[in-house]
Amino acid sequence: MYKDKAQIMDAADMDRAITRIAHEIIENCAREESIVIIGIRRRGIPLAEKIAENITSFSDLKVEVGDMDITLYRDDLTEIFDKATVTSDTIDIDVNKKVVIMVDDVLYTGRTCRAGMDYIMKQGRPSAIRLAVLIDRGHRELPIRADFIGKNVPTSHKEMIAVRVPEYDGKKEVVVME
Repeated sequence: MYKDKAQIMDAADMDRAITRIAHEIIENCAREESIVIIGIRRRGIPLAEKIAENITSFSDLKVEVGDMDITLYRDDLTEIFDKATVTSDTIDIDVNKKVVIMVDDVLYTGRTCRAGMDYIMKQGRPSAIRLAVLIDRGHRELPIRADFIGKNVPTSHKEMIAVRVPEYDGKKEVVVME
């Protein structure tokens, strides 16, 4: 069982990182007609909603927000099938010819993001897919990198990063666990 080792972000740090990510998205997508922000279930969803809220308040970009459940697209589905619960494998947003910003809480091996890209490509043909993550902890197994990063946190394989959000955890923080 993992125990908290150290808090690396408090609520104010998380808000600053999310605001910075929103500004970077505005700078990089200013020429786009509209962007779609899709949060990966679970903790990517509230992060995506907050990023979109910030983009809307800081710019005139058109932003659509959605969420995705990538369970069926995971390459380890046979290992998790007994405990997997799928909410939906479609979104109500047209991704065709739009820039899609995929949002997740932690980037680790890259496998979740690969599954997210498969999910998005099943929905249509976006002009581009970009990745925004609150935490990049390294240790990639696939050639995937984030375009927008809240914080880089080098970790060991024995450690784990927990992003806690009020919607699921009742508090807002990021901790390293071991």
